[in-house]
Amino acid sequence: MYANIIVDITHEKLDKIFQYRVPSRLEGELSVGMEVRVPFGRGNRETKGYVIGLTTRCNYEESKVKELLDISRSGVAIEGKLVALAAWMKEQYGGTMIQSLKTVLPIKQKENARVKKRVRLLLDEEDGRKKLKYYLEKNQRARARLMAALLDDHVLDYELVSRKLNITLTVVRALEEQGVLALETEQVYRNPVKGKREACSITFTEEQRHAVDVFWKDYEQENYGTYLLYGVTGSGKTEVYIEMIRRAAACGKQAIVLIPEIALTYQTVMRFYRSFGDRVSIMNSRLSAGERYDQMMRAKEGGIDVMIGPRSALFTPFPNLGLIVIDEEHETTYKSEQVPRYHARETAIERAAMEGASVVLGSATPSLEAMYRAKCGEYCLLEMPNRSGMQDMAEVSTVDLREEIKEGNRSILSRKLQDMIADRLEKREQIMLFLNRRGYAGFVSCRECGHVIKCPHCDVSLSSHRSGKLVCHYCGYEEQKASVCPECGSRHIGEFRAGTQQIEELVKNQFPEARVLRMDMDTTRQKDGHEKILAAFANEEADILVGTQMIVKGHDFPNVTLVGVLAADMSLYADDYRAGERTFQLLTQAVGRAGRGKKKGEAVIQTYSPEHYGIVTAAAQDYEAFYAEEIRYRELMGYPPAENLLAVLVSCGDEPLLEKGCGYLREYALRINKGGSMEIIGPASPGIGKINDVYRKVLYLKSERYDTLVKMKNYLEQYIEVNPGFQKMRIQFDFNPMNVF
Repeated sequence: MYANIIVDITHEKLDKIFQYRVPSRLEGELSVGMEVRVPFGRGNRETKGYVIGLTTRCNYEESKVKELLDISRSGVAIEGKLVALAAWMKEQYGGTMIQSLKTVLPIKQKENARVKKRVRLLLDEEDGRKKLKYYLEKNQRARARLMAALLDDHVLDYELVSRKLNITLTVVRALEEQGVLALETEQVYRNPVKGKREACSITFTEEQRHAVDVFWKDYEQENYGTYLLYGVTGSGKTEVYIEMIRRAAACGKQAIVLIPEIALTYQTVMRFYRSFGDRVSIMNSRLSAGERYDQMMRAKEGGIDVMIGPRSALFTPFPNLGLIVIDEEHETTYKSEQVPRYHARETAIERAAMEGASVVLGSATPSLEAMYRAKCGEYCLLEMPNRSGMQDMAEVSTVDLREEIKEGNRSILSRKLQDMIADRLEKREQIMLFLNRRGYAGFVSCRECGHVIKCPHCDVSLSSHRSGKLVCHYCGYEEQKASVCPECGSRHIGEFRAGTQQIEELVKNQFPEARVLRMDMDTTRQKDGHEKILAAFANEEADILVGTQMIVKGHDFPNVTLVGVLAADMSLYADDYRAGERTFQLLTQAVGRAGRGKKKGEAVIQTYSPEHYGIVTAAAQDYEAFYAEEIRYRELMGYPPAENLLAVLVSCGDEPLLEKGCGYLREYALRINKGGSMEIIGPASPGIGKINDVYRKVLYLKSERYDTLVKMKNYLEQYIEVNPGFQKMRIQFDFNPMNVF
């Protein structure tokens, strides 16, 4: 027998299958996905590898085929279906096979199991009493104490026996040898989810019931597909997910629920726990290695029905996966920033197709890609346009910060927002203040007229660089920083920079009676940091929650009646074709946090561009109007989802070599593109042209067909592999990038 193996070396030249002879002692034990130890290279140095196939046929001269050394006993095997998924990811997104294999392997190595010990009495009541009497007569006090305790309770925890009764292991072993008792051991899995299961009945709205019925009708007929659940904030999407999963679990299936951030875990898990109890678990980077290992083993053994977590939870090794839910599917965090740069949405759909499962995408502000495919008939669209409790949507008002400056208010809190905060504090209602930190590189705008300095050739803002220049990250256009506004001549021009910490201090100074919490990357670094802050706010231990985008996603606080968006423009003028979409999504999600209980909700959006369609439609909470405007822009400019985009990011410590290499890549792409099915842009300088003395360039390729770009990626990979001049360069491929480099 021979094993086809991918060696654990991340190098393009070694990204191929190596064949090894399987020793007879391992033939019955070895299986696809296992981590093994193999001799490699001329020196036969020992290295790790992963088995991706077993065969009886040798593809090489048999005398030259080396023998596999052993199975790596500390390694964790990859499920066969996940190996196939890794191969698909490598083909679709680039990189090496070993990178893809490591991506689908949530846990890298085995961890020591947690063992629970018990002491069990083997004698009947009569014989036990005789033994107790004997031990007392012989003054064997320890044995007598243990026997007396066992007669009261025939099974005792070993921890109780050793600590409270002060019985040594020697005594226990001696009585075990005499046949008096048995020392039993049981592996206990660490469970990071702590909660209380509650019997709860859900009364579905007509819209919720319709969504579940459509899904279930297809599911019963084994017609597994992809569904886009488009429901406004507060429409009860989570209840729909729970009911879908409950029905799938009743058929013996398991489900994966993806959430965009760890911050959402606490509330989400608690809602699922009330329905599924201990059959729910979580997987994220905040767990200890032992906890993560235990959750994976519980999943493999069928000990849980629902796994909740961010992007990596997609690779949970369930034996009978039936449903994948992606909540807040529009979030950019579902796109990996590491090679392979996979998107969880496409990867989930592929895994579901392999396993015979359905995929449900949920959002109040669906990504343009998802809605575009739903309107084209690729996904089934399920709509829920009303809140589940039939509450009114929050009343949204827009504040023009240009007018605030003209009237002498230079605070980041508008006068209207200040008055409303004071009103809510008096009424003992809660407030959320959201500062959009995305696009923090800083666009340059005028504080007098609101003019934003933009590229004359592209519809994006120029970014400020330390060199003193304003740069377009799309076409490379540059100009010197302006000291006065080119529109109105004002000297009040500069970058907009503010942070949550400054906002927290400002609020505390202006409203000293208010209890203020801050939630951002700094305050949530510790384990359970998110849960502590959110639990405190949910228990009304604070009046005001200040935070970044992590506070506006999926949280449900009934007493929040006011949401303030302090600087909508911080993402609106980011140098990215998705800037309008991101801004609309964040604003809509933010204002959707208000008025989710019985009390009426209000929201204030502060902006220098109140006339921008992204702001106008977000204030009106009108997704359809935004989609119609944004898709016209994407179709006109040839951006996803109207067309597909492949970014080729090249980095090198030698700038002249980088320029030369990028020139060769462009020329080769032009030669391949004889039919003109692609548009080739660049190479251009990315937003950050140098990191740690490593220079960067990016080449963009556009095409209507995704498979055309995949073929081009394959051609470029082959070209790079056979040309040694590229060895000093790092080259990455990113399909339909979520962020411009």
